[in-house]
Amino acid sequence: MKMNKALSILGTLTFLIISVFYVSPLFIVLLNSFKNKTNISLSPFKLPTQETYIAFENYKMAIDHYKFLDAVVWTLIITVGSVLVILLCTSMFAWFITRVKGKVTSFLYLLCVFSMVVPFQMVMFTLSKTADQLKLNTPWGLVIVYLGFGAGLAVFMFSGFVKSIPIDIEEAAMIDGSTPLKTFFAVVLPIMKPTYISVGILETMWIWNDFLLPYLTLDRNKYNTISMVIQNMQGSYGRVDMGAIMACLVMAVIPVVIFYLASQKYIIKGVAAGAVKG
Repeated sequence: MKMNKALSILGTLTFLIISVFYVSPLFIVLLNSFKNKTNISLSPFKLPTQETYIAFENYKMAIDHYKFLDAVVWTLIITVGSVLVILLCTSMFAWFITRVKGKVTSFLYLLCVFSMVVPFQMVMFTLSKTADQLKLNTPWGLVIVYLGFGAGLAVFMFSGFVKSIPIDIEEAAMIDGSTPLKTFFAVVLPIMKPTYISVGILETMWIWNDFLLPYLTLDRNKYNTISMVIQNMQGSYGRVDMGAIMACLVMAVIPVVIFYLASQKYIIKGVAAGAVKG
């Protein structure tokens, strides 16, 4: 009994130390966002002093000079639009290929799974050229691009969960005169709620923090996401506005952290429901 208690305490202390190492970079970024850029480079690990503390000047610079709020708006539009489209299209597609069994649907499923292992670097240059040719270099066009790249994981998780749903429920709805579309929205979709939440969380965190896809696809003269604005803060000859960058990082991370903390309990539940069952 004492041995188990000692091991429990040791494990708690170990994970507490690991947690401190994970959280410390965020804490350092937060501290440096209130210091002038010279002292950020000279003493990044020191607490702000009366000489180095500049209050919210870095935040004002990020918002006024670098148009950070505009980037937040475009990032929010792209993230919300992409996640909604991914959830709706992939869940319907996964339900169809799971219930309508055949060589074609099996091939489509394998194609989606295969897309998860293809390195993005293999297609990024072709993607950039194709996006320009098809006029997808706008936030709304980028939603379609994200649908293609996010479909693999979403279809995999939704398909696993659909296999665990008793088909008798859907057959009963069909007997009552329900159309396939009505059956999906009235019967299947509510049951798939755990996986919807899980996939939504994972896709949101990916799209919100993504840099390469927007950078390669969007018209940078008109649209900039948060990650692109931070990249643009590096000027010529290696000049970097570290103060504004730290402020932008804090403002960019806070929404994601809040969103994750509020939704983390659904992640394991949804992943287990979608990947283990069936």
